[in-house]
Amino acid sequence: MIKRYSRKELSDIWSEENKYKIWLDVEVAAAEAMEKLGHIPRGVASVVKKKAKINVKRIHQIEADVKHDVIAFLTSVTEKAGIKARYLHQGMTSSDVLDTSFNIQLVQSGKILLQDLDKILSVLKRQAKKHKFTPCMGRSHGIHAEPVTFGLKLASFYEEFKRNKIRLKNAIEEVSTCAISGAVGTFANINPSVEKHVAKKLKMKVEPISTQVIPRDRHAYYFSVLGIIAGSIERVAIEIRHLQRTEVYELQEYFSKKQKGSSAMPHKKNPILSENLTGLARMVRSAVIPALENIALWHERDISHSSVERNIGPDANITLDFALVRLSNLLDNMIVYPKKMLENLNLTKGLIFSQEVMLELTKSGLSREKSYRIVQNYAKKCFSENLNLIDVIRQDKFIMSKISEKKFKLIFSYAKHFKNVNLIFRRVFK
Repeated sequence: MIKRYSRKELSDIWSEENKYKIWLDVEVAAAEAMEKLGHIPRGVASVVKKKAKINVKRIHQIEADVKHDVIAFLTSVTEKAGIKARYLHQGMTSSDVLDTSFNIQLVQSGKILLQDLDKILSVLKRQAKKHKFTPCMGRSHGIHAEPVTFGLKLASFYEEFKRNKIRLKNAIEEVSTCAISGAVGTFANINPSVEKHVAKKLKMKVEPISTQVIPRDRHAYYFSVLGIIAGSIERVAIEIRHLQRTEVYELQEYFSKKQKGSSAMPHKKNPILSENLTGLARMVRSAVIPALENIALWHERDISHSSVERNIGPDANITLDFALVRLSNLLDNMIVYPKKMLENLNLTKGLIFSQEVMLELTKSGLSREKSYRIVQNYAKKCFSENLNLIDVIRQDKFIMSKISEKKFKLIFSYAKHFKNVNLIFRRVFK
């Protein structure tokens, strides 16, 4: 992943140094169990743990000759740890190391992503409560529909990210498995208790049955969840982008004092962060299909999944982490314009109350079809002639004979639309 969209916390997890360190942890833990069983001499694990040094450059040099990364790694360890290191990897196969280590990296990444989600939830909760009763226009198909509050918009995002947190916890649990089962997963040359020891030592669970590889449906689930979270990020980003448009301008991304919006037009303040988030979300989601296609491997194993995971493992996790942190900062610093929201609410001069006029007519005994037709005709007239709906309706003696003056005034107010905001907030922030 390029540095521009990477944070050190995630980049370190997917560094080669960390990968080989985990490989060494797996081999040492397995050696400990083998020593207890008497399958290898005592002291192998402690000697390797003390003397082995991770030398990425040397591993690459060896791999250039042997064309096998795990053999290159083991050879490099033996060069440093000495003759006792020859007892490492007894009865194991490369996938035991690779799959267990890959899952550990996913778990490490997932835990940081959970922290990122917590930050977003905290910001959304605070901003939602701040704007709980800030009136704004609710839109469907991009067209003015009926009034909502900006707090309700944010509460909706909050609830979605709550679900994302649950999904991610489940996905982490899904990939928290360890397999040390040897060639084709039969434990023919390694005792199952070795796997149990490694799992416990590395805080993982034993994979119930592996076919030399850990089943890739687990990983498909994990990356699918990352894709869903990316979709949620884009949903928020799209809302911000639309609301910052000049014709709307209900909110704006923070624009620093020395920031420049355009190389050509000095007046520009563009929603570059939310646009960037839309792009990053696309990248994360692009990992989902390859992860799903990795499920079907030939027989007990092939390596068609390997090249995919070497790419999507770091890229999807690092990109999502960056996007979540960027979104959190964006939401924390966004500038909200309540006056503009109110101005936009009144833009169509009361047309947004058309449903309530129609409903009151139906309550008076008119059919829904006739009520709809009457109100729609007046709505069209108001829109084309730039008139206020309340003034036009008031001139219709037939309608006014059906609706009392008190009820008529209540129709053209926001009170009805916001009467259940507290109820919705209690549901979300219980």
